[in-house]
Order: sequence, then structure tokens, then C-alpha cells
Amino acid sequence: MSKVLAIFDLDGTLVDTPSGIVRAFSSVLRANGLAAVDELAIRNTIGLPLEVAFTELMGMAKDDPRIPGLVLAYQQAFREQVLPIAPELVFPGVIDGLTRLREQGVVLAIATSKVSKSALALLEAAGLLPFFASVLGADDVKHPKPHPEMALTLMAAFHTPAALTCMVGDTTHDLLMARQAGIHGLGVTWGVHSREQLAQMEPVQIATHFAQTVDAILALRSQQALMA
Repeated sequence: MSKVLAIFDLDGTLVDTPSGIVRAFSSVLRANGLAAVDELAIRNTIGLPLEVAFTELMGMAKDDPRIPGLVLAYQQAFREQVLPIAPELVFPGVIDGLTRLREQGVVLAIATSKVSKSALALLEAAGLLPFFASVLGADDVKHPKPHPEMALTLMAAFHTPAALTCMVGDTTHDLLMARQAGIHGLGVTWGVHSREQLAQMEPVQIATHFAQTVDAILALRSQQALMA
């Protein structure tokens, strides 16, 4: 019998890293003599691959030779500024909620716009890595979010149908991926995008605390029973 598969975004969904991301971006721009960018503009790129974020923020061409260096500089800044405090950044209810889901037999996975090395480092630093059966980063697929490839790859890996799969995220990029993959989209309001922005993607639920998300995931087991 297929198990329920819950795919989670990382930044802004499980770990409160957006403020650290803004600081890391800003420090890289200053160090490279680039113009400062509004904090809201930076936050709105969270959930996109770093190359895309720099392209949009700085108005650079996709093949601008400066982008790879900026990405590497950002990754170093993130490691130095955010990873040391990662355990303090885990959102309330996440540890208990993930524990409950795992005890109920739900398969847990990560789909993030971080490269996999950075995602694994953050999960390990935050104490969350043992919960997850799979971690997919932007460099693990040809088409990252909001393309559905990440979700479809995880569904294939765990032999899980769309009816038993959900994507949990704090941005429209997460929910658009869910919609395009034909799976349940579960939005959360404690991250980057507002309730109004999330609602545009017509998710199944928009949660205000993690326990609501857990309940929605466990409710998928009724579908599991019907498919047994």
C-alpha cells in the first residue's frame, strides 16, 4: 500500500532563515560594490534558485559572468552568518509535528531551491536531517521550482500517487509547483509570502501554525484507506 508523501520547502517553512538570507544577500552586494537592494525585493526572490534571484534583483543577463561568483559568495556568507544559529531558527511546532508525522508512517522529503549541499548543511545544523527520507536541491533536477520536476521525481522515487502527495511551502513558487504536479498544495503564513499571495495559487489549506499543517497531511490517510 502506498504511503502518504509530504514534501516540504525549507527556508521560511521549517526554518526561519529569510532574515538571514536578506543579510547574506546585502553583505555580498556591498562587498562586490553593487547597489543596495530593498529588503522586500530580496525576500520576494526566496524560493527561487540563487542564479535567478541575482538575475532578477540586479537586472543582470542570465549569462552575466559575475553571477557564479556572487552565488558562491552568498553561500559562504550564509554558512558563516546563519548556520551557527540554525537550531534557534526552527519554527515553533516543527520538531513535534515532524515527529508525529514520522510516527504515523508519513514519508517526509525536502524540495528546496538551495543546492543540495547547502540544504543538507542547514538541515543538519538545525537538527532536522534525520526526519527526511530524501532531500532534493535545485542542482538535483534540470528544472527547479516552480517547475513540477522536483515533486514528480519524489513521487516516482517513493511510488506515491498524486492523491497521497502534498507540498508544504511558504511561497507561491512552492504552491505553483504543487498545482503543476497535480498534488495537494499546503501554504503556511509564517514565511515569505502573504496569505493573499498564497491564496492566488488556490492551495488546499493555508495554515497559521504548524499543527494545522500536520493535521492536513494526516487527513490524506483517508485517501490512503480508499486506495488500499
